[in-house]
Amino acid sequence: MIPAYIKIHDHIKKDIEEGIWKIGDRLPSERDLADDFGVSRMTLRQAISLLVEEGVLERRVGSGTYVASKRVQEKMRGTTSFTEIVTSQGKTPSSQLISFQKKLASDTERRYLKLKADETVIRMERVRYADKLPLVFEVASIPERLISSFNRTEITEHFFKTLTENGYQIGKSEQTIYAKVANEKVSKFLDVNKGHAILGLTQVSYFTDGTPFEYVRSQYVGDRFEFYLENN
Repeated sequence: MIPAYIKIHDHIKKDIEEGIWKIGDRLPSERDLADDFGVSRMTLRQAISLLVEEGVLERRVGSGTYVASKRVQEKMRGTTSFTEIVTSQGKTPSSQLISFQKKLASDTERRYLKLKADETVIRMERVRYADKLPLVFEVASIPERLISSFNRTEITEHFFKTLTENGYQIGKSEQTIYAKVANEKVSKFLDVNKGHAILGLTQVSYFTDGTPFEYVRSQYVGDRFEFYLENN
C-alpha cells in the first residue's frame, strides 16, 4: 500500500509538471492543503518536505512554500565567473555587497595566494542572486597590489571581465566542496532557516602563468544550486 504522503507528493508534482502550479507560484498553507487532501498536517508536511529535498519546492522564511525554479548548475571544469554561469542559463545575475575592506592577509590567505607576511588583501562579502533569488553567500580575498588601480565597481560587479580587459589571462581553478549547515548570519542573507543544508565551496583561481589571484569561500543553498562534473 502506498503511504498517503507519497500519494500527495506525486499529486503535487504532477500538478506542477502539468503547469497547474508554475515556477514561482506560492502554494496554499499547509493547513489548507491538509484539508484539501483530507490528511493531517504532519502527513502533508512529510510530502512537502520530500518535494523540498528534491528541489521541486522551496521554503522561504516568513513567506511560505513556492514552486522552485530549475537549479542553477555549475560545471566543475575550468574557471568561470558566477555572472557567466547564471547568464548562460537564461537568468539575471545580481549581487549585494555586504562589506569591502583592506586587511592584512591571514595565514590562510597568505598560503593560498602565495603572499608575503606584510601583504594586504581586499576582502569582500557578497550575496549573489539569480533572478533575485539568493543563491550564495561569498567571501572573496584578492591581493591588494593586484587591484589597486581598479575602482570598487570593477572589482565587485564584474571582476573577471575587468581582469581580462586589462590583459590578464585567467587559467585554472582548484575547488573543494563540502557539506555544512547555515549559521544565523548566513541564513538571514540567503533567506533560509538556520541549520539549512548548505554546499560549501573553497576555490583558488589562477592566471595562466600559475599566479593565484583570488581565494573564495562560498556557501550555496543546496536546493537552489548544484555542481556537476564533465570528463573528456
